[in-house]
Amino acid sequence: MDTLLEENVAGGAHTSLIVKRGQSLRITDLRGGANVSVMLLNAQEKSERLNLPDTLKCQHTAKITAGHCLYSDMGRVLAAVVADTCGWHDTLCGVSNAEEVQQKYGVGRYQELRNAFYRNGTDNLLVEMGKWGLGLPDLLMTLNLFSRVDVTDEGTLSFVADNSTAGDYVELYAPMNTLVILTAVQHPLDPHPEYAPKPIKLTLSAADASVAELCRTSCDENVRGFINTERFFL
Repeated sequence: MDTLLEENVAGGAHTSLIVKRGQSLRITDLRGGANVSVMLLNAQEKSERLNLPDTLKCQHTAKITAGHCLYSDMGRVLAAVVADTCGWHDTLCGVSNAEEVQQKYGVGRYQELRNAFYRNGTDNLLVEMGKWGLGLPDLLMTLNLFSRVDVTDEGTLSFVADNSTAGDYVELYAPMNTLVILTAVQHPLDPHPEYAPKPIKLTLSAADASVAELCRTSCDENVRGFINTERFFL
């Protein structure tokens, strides 16, 4: 694959980009223990967004890993998970807000800490969304890459430490033009007592559609999902 873009995202930072149809985005955990909260939208029609309940229901899973597709609310595939060395990505817990970060880590203001000030996922995503004409009403469910949360029979959520190690990556293939908005902040259930978000690397590449064959054929629903996506471009 031909690399088109490679950049690092510092812990606590945020960014966004369009992954065009036929491209793939690899997200790498550089140090281990990263969490990346991700939103996905149809870049051509931003009212079409990632729908995690439909994503999980149609593939009979509660986690995301290689072979899975990420569905929009229109039944189209926004991205296909074509590679994953981590093995489990959280779909349940959403993203942190300012109040939660302050309660957990204390006050970390820009006035004292400058660029090391404490950031939260909600505000970070809203900053990036504003660059694309989106606002608070458009804030939607997020996928938490590199994090694992188990659920007990009683419904208790349990964060699993050390789910991701340095060098782990997940690769998303885009069968449509997909707007990716992300932030590298700690998971809301991360029990670490200090504010210490981890950096990641983004690698955007041209790819052949065959890399998504594993995802397309993993279940009948995904076959239909790819057909729905292809019809969008007829």
